[in-house]
Amino acid sequence: MATKKKYAVTVLKDRCKECGICIEFCPRKVFERGPDEKSEVVRVEDCIGCKLCQYRCPDFAIWVEEEGEKHGES
Repeated sequence: MATKKKYAVTVLKDRCKECGICIEFCPRKVFERGPDEKSEVVRVEDCIGCKLCQYRCPDFAIWVEEEGEKHGES
């Protein structure tokens, strides 16, 4: 049986402009608005690594990485 890949999802709060695009495009509802109206990762265990949030974010405020991967590596 294959093991499910795990992903780390990072929201850079200083870059987030509260647009909510990541919330709308995430097929697994990994994000919700926090008390500051910025996106927060609330269900990282549901992330499937599609990176729609990362690709759609106009502020480059989101990074999705496979667990164990270092930022910037493929």
